[in-house]
Amino acid sequence: MTKKTALLAVANGSEETEAVATMDTLVRGGVQVTMASVERTLQVTASRGVRLVADVLIDDASLQERLFDAVVLPGGMPGAEHLRDSAELLSILKRHAAAKRIIGAICAAPAVTLAAHGLLDGVHATCFPSPAFRGKLQSHPGVDEPVVVDGHFITSQGPGTALAFGLALVQALCGTAQAEQVAKGLLVSMPAVGASAQ
Repeated sequence: MTKKTALLAVANGSEETEAVATMDTLVRGGVQVTMASVERTLQVTASRGVRLVADVLIDDASLQERLFDAVVLPGGMPGAEHLRDSAELLSILKRHAAAKRIIGAICAAPAVTLAAHGLLDGVHATCFPSPAFRGKLQSHPGVDEPVVVDGHFITSQGPGTALAFGLALVQALCGTAQAEQVAKGLLVSMPAVGASAQ
């Protein structure tokens, strides 16, 4: 069986818990994760000063041609703005959305990155529960839940929901049984998923 694949985009100012916990959960689920930096260097400095080293730069030609099973965006500020402003990442997101591949975003990323480009139009979504971010989702059916799945979009609220977000991604990519095994190893319960329109 071919391994599922995911592209995790990071930037200076990305939220480290969301990036690392989500990536680790995906890897535990058997997903091959490629971390891509939208900056000019592989190393990024996350929102709390933790340094992350990506596998590739987002402008790598192979990324522009490849179709992953999922594209995942951590939140954090100003990381979500850097993700929003990356023309290369936007091209990847639009291509994957058109192909109905899974698009995952957590914390600020649903509001600041995806909604800014119209990618959440008509999609039930959640984000970090603050008025600044919720206001950006006003034209979208917002849902106040830790994790929301609507079609091929999976959104989540923040650092404390990163494991649940990762498990929802594993479940969508690899099935419920695999996600339950990962949850058991992490000593957590499977997440309750909000207003799904799958």
